[in-house]
Amino acid sequence: MTDKINQDNINKALWAACDTFRGTVSADTYKDFILTMLFLKYISDVWQDHYDGYKAEYGDEPELIEEMMKTERFVLPKNASFYALYNQRHEPGNGERIDQALHAIEEANGTKLKDAGKSVFQDISFNTDKLGEEKQKNTILRHLMEDFAKPELNLKPSRVGTLDVIGNAYEYLIKNFAASGGQKAGEFYTPPEISDLIAELLDPKAGDTICDPACGSASLLMKCGAKVRKNHNSKHYALYGQEAIGSTWSLAKMNMFLHGEDNHKIEWGDTIRNPKLLDKNGDLMLFDVVTANPPFSLDKWGHDEAEHDKFSRFRRGVPPKTKGDYAFILHMIETLKPKTGRMGVVVPHGVLFRSSSEGKIRKQLIEENLLDAVIGLPEKLFYGTGIPAAILIFKKHKADNKVLFIDASRDFKAGKNQNLLTEEHIQKVIQTYQAWSSVDKYAYLANLDEIKDNDYNLNIPRYVDIFEEEEEIDLIAVRTERLKLQSQLNELETEMAGYLKKLGF
Repeated sequence: MTDKINQDNINKALWAACDTFRGTVSADTYKDFILTMLFLKYISDVWQDHYDGYKAEYGDEPELIEEMMKTERFVLPKNASFYALYNQRHEPGNGERIDQALHAIEEANGTKLKDAGKSVFQDISFNTDKLGEEKQKNTILRHLMEDFAKPELNLKPSRVGTLDVIGNAYEYLIKNFAASGGQKAGEFYTPPEISDLIAELLDPKAGDTICDPACGSASLLMKCGAKVRKNHNSKHYALYGQEAIGSTWSLAKMNMFLHGEDNHKIEWGDTIRNPKLLDKNGDLMLFDVVTANPPFSLDKWGHDEAEHDKFSRFRRGVPPKTKGDYAFILHMIETLKPKTGRMGVVVPHGVLFRSSSEGKIRKQLIEENLLDAVIGLPEKLFYGTGIPAAILIFKKHKADNKVLFIDASRDFKAGKNQNLLTEEHIQKVIQTYQAWSSVDKYAYLANLDEIKDNDYNLNIPRYVDIFEEEEEIDLIAVRTERLKLQSQLNELETEMAGYLKKLGF
């Protein structure tokens, strides 16, 4: 089977491969197996495709070809390829062999798949009791490899074309796992429409450094990179991120490589307690663009350590112990470059108006003229929560002292379980933001004095009036219409009585 295939065919085949696990293990568990197997199959297909190409060009010269293959983006040890594992699928020990292959790939590729001693596959083991006893586990993994060996999942570049096809397939899987992942879903995935909107608002440019300190599977980061390629026809940018959950960090690393994003640095660790993106002096790195969809109102975010934070991130105030929203906001503010720094962060609406320590922090940020825009989003956009959220845009160097409020909460396409932003909705927000002016019933450009008069409360309805006056009722016209209808009813009653009399009733 050598024909070119479309994205939909790959996506369907991958989602069908999940049937191997359904009813045996939860989606939250088997997502790691599916996504890792896709990574292994892809690098194996690329390796085999390039090997076959050299063989066709230079003939049967194994030593020459092996030497040339050492320059590959990923080095693949002989016994670690998908095909070597597939050929042994009927033998006992599938789980152990897959784990050994992944370890060999890590060792052969230096620091690409490692971070400060942690490896991408460290939290992903196919040789686990989660798949059942040995015999059942072996059967499940045999079925999994057989699913990936189907012609539809021949991922050789000579067949599927660009890297984007594979990266998009990975994103498709992550999105579907997020949609079925319940409360945990939002921890590792931002819906693509939201990522698109934020990336357009922040307008990353060639040469920019872009960071997501709560990057999840890195979807939002890569959307920003894609905007640079699309809008400026350039791959001259660098992506940085940090992720606290080990298995999700692994997803982010694989996601980057499958999208062809080699110029990245994704660290593993808790951004608030232990930020890892530091410069050579041990200070926080500064970026042109900082963006994140951090966990909403995170409990136990690191309150006890915040007062003595060596980076002085909480000098404007320490957020409450049970709500970490402003902890992420303050961290992000501190990592902005003084001239070009701009950031977009997704927050729950409570961030806009809650008082106490959050109110003091909010007041300080507004008085420093860092806040640029407040954009209210519709409900049920995010996986794992139905609550509406807002996007806050901050800038380190603003042209004026105004804040644009946009109420986009009523613009969405309703879905069965999830609402969607269409391209039309996204463009409406972007155009309004770029126009930087008030729009009746949709946007309001407020100055700092108005915000101060509202006691620094950023609740959008205080600024954007969406009240629709009800049409006045003309009582005279209503009475005239009523009398007319009454007259018609009397005529009908008289007519009906005549018919009934003729019929003998």
